[in-house]
Amino acid sequence: MKRDAIYPGTFDPVTNGHLDIIERSSRLFGRVIVAILVNPQKETLFSLEERRRLLERSIPDGVTNVEVAVFRGLLVEFARQRSAGIIIRGIRAVSDYEYELQMALMNRRLEPEIETLFMLPAENYSYLSSRLVRELAENGGSVAGLVPDLVREALEKKYGRTV
Repeated sequence: MKRDAIYPGTFDPVTNGHLDIIERSSRLFGRVIVAILVNPQKETLFSLEERRRLLERSIPDGVTNVEVAVFRGLLVEFARQRSAGIIIRGIRAVSDYEYELQMALMNRRLEPEIETLFMLPAENYSYLSSRLVRELAENGGSVAGLVPDLVREALEKKYGRTV
């Protein structure tokens, strides 16, 4: 029996790297909950509803065991509420690993029954982050191939130019 997993993040915006991890996770787990964190201290480009809509519409066709949800507060508490035993975290570089290791160990301290799984993105997305996508779009660079077309179109609306 496959366990349920949570893939948390801000997803501002969702990138092809996120989608790579979502799709591969969907093959490993019974259900994957893509959980958008509500963080009042973090200013986002897209509203919570925009991020949710973009994520829901970006899930690849044929992937039926993925749902998009929103959470506030502690991730392990949300995982308990949703009966998810795995937290998926994408890591691209050593700097990601150092931060994610601290979070994983704290989560284990808070809830020893919930495991954290680190996943590497596909090689062609190993450098990709939402922050880089936003910076590229803000400065007029092309984000083609880095995000789904509907996200590129949403970025074009935000910035009022072709990206």
